[in-house]
Amino acid sequence: MTIAQAMQHARQQGVDRLDAQLLLSDAVQQGHAWLLAHGSDALSPAQQTRFLTGLTRRAAGEPLAYILGDKAFFGLTLAVSPDVLIPRPDTETLVEWALELLPAQTASTVLDLGTGSGAIALAIQHHRPQAKVTAVDASEAALRVAQANAQNLNLPVTFRHGSWLTPVAGQRFELIVSNPPYIAEGDPHMAALGFEPRQALTAGPDGLDDLRQIIAAAPAHLHPGGWLLLEHGYDQPVAVAQLLTAHGFSNVSTRFDLGGQPRCTGGQRPA
Repeated sequence: MTIAQAMQHARQQGVDRLDAQLLLSDAVQQGHAWLLAHGSDALSPAQQTRFLTGLTRRAAGEPLAYILGDKAFFGLTLAVSPDVLIPRPDTETLVEWALELLPAQTASTVLDLGTGSGAIALAIQHHRPQAKVTAVDASEAALRVAQANAQNLNLPVTFRHGSWLTPVAGQRFELIVSNPPYIAEGDPHMAALGFEPRQALTAGPDGLDDLRQIIAAAPAHLHPGGWLLLEHGYDQPVAVAQLLTAHGFSNVSTRFDLGGQPRCTGGQRPA
């Protein structure tokens, strides 16, 4: 099978051209330009097997990030597995807001709740090297992925295992960030997310169960003047803002993602 024949086979399997090119690039360990210039080159048996295996998985609907084993996020390349949610570009909105609140060259204390692959915590640590970043997850398997990413990127994030704020009892932070589960159980969109860990996606009948827990517990873990920033669904900004206000947060506001949807809402603990 040549490079050109492999691309033709991918089309016949209904796999997107860009996805097929990325699978081929992974199989032959060459870039896009090389593929274009070597369409008549034959794949080795090992390369063909790797490509066809990946193609079968992609044709079955498995996310490309799980097949390739990594995903780009905020300028970092992160290892991912089915134990963690795949980082989305929309979550970069949360990181951008966090960085605005964190002065450069300051040892600010930051907590990331439900870190998954470590995407948010590692992006913040990368751009604010002086910050002291702690990341929590209830999944030991997810923490292993996050810790490996931190080691590969040489970023000194501290990891804690447990549910939300329980592992940091008695500690206070200047910034708490979280991209918690926020999809309602029974949401029809879940069918398209079947390969990703359900516990990282759904949160009760209205999708707000985990957001309620975090908002209720966060004030005791924030320094006066500290901020809580939360990612949520496009239809949840009003509910999240109301919860923040009800728990004493001020300066409550919402940020929008790349698609123009309300994606993050945050507030400040009064000084």
